[in-house]
Amino acid sequence: MSVHPMKSLGADPVQQAKVHLAAAHRLAVLHELEEGIDNHFTVTVPGRDDRYLILPFGLHWSEARVSDLIVFDEAGKTLEGEGVVELSAQCIHAPIHRICGARVVMHTHQTWAVALNMLKNNRLLPASQTAAFFHGHIAYDDTYAGTADFIEEGERLAGVIGRKHVLFMKNHGVLVTGDSVAQAYRRLYKLERVCRAQILAMSTGQPLEVLSDEIVAQVQAPPVNDRHSRSERDRLYLEAMMRVLDRENPGYAD
Repeated sequence: MSVHPMKSLGADPVQQAKVHLAAAHRLAVLHELEEGIDNHFTVTVPGRDDRYLILPFGLHWSEARVSDLIVFDEAGKTLEGEGVVELSAQCIHAPIHRICGARVVMHTHQTWAVALNMLKNNRLLPASQTAAFFHGHIAYDDTYAGTADFIEEGERLAGVIGRKHVLFMKNHGVLVTGDSVAQAYRRLYKLERVCRAQILAMSTGQPLEVLSDEIVAQVQAPPVNDRHSRSERDRLYLEAMMRVLDRENPGYAD
């Protein structure tokens, strides 16, 4: 199996974060998780706790490149690069990075997750193996408060998500955090697939077979003899997806 030239080991951490972030934007287009120039992915600059990488507002996600990324602070000031951070990205992401300690924050209005969050009962059920991995790790913000135009809204959302790594935002979208772009994007990708599966299963009108707490715990427990750690699985996933990008939409590392 070939290894992507921007493999995680041995790469400069800031450059690696930029390459992975640019790739994630293009992957979101490939996987239909984006809304053109809207929504936001951010990464805390490696070695810093108060500066964040983002694609400047106005660029389509399919054209994201390393050289386009900017660095901003919680005040919304662009510290490196050209362009500006979109207001809601500043107000939602910066406080979640700061308060929750999240290294990566991804917020989207992806179709199937939004569809589930349009329902009065928007809970994701552990009715499949993949959905079981999310059980107990999702926080729910059940009151849509309008667009995020102030830092206080991000601070409120940070209080809702707490130590969990997925936030369901009713009537709005979803937000996922992670320790790396690979981990966060893989979570976001899988989240859309399980939301789609639940909506499709619900559309049959038949009752769902929800897994027991005992089975969910067994699914979530790390296998004793697993050859691949969770972080390695995340890395291999992103490297594989980047190889797909190299064929379908190259240029993100420029």
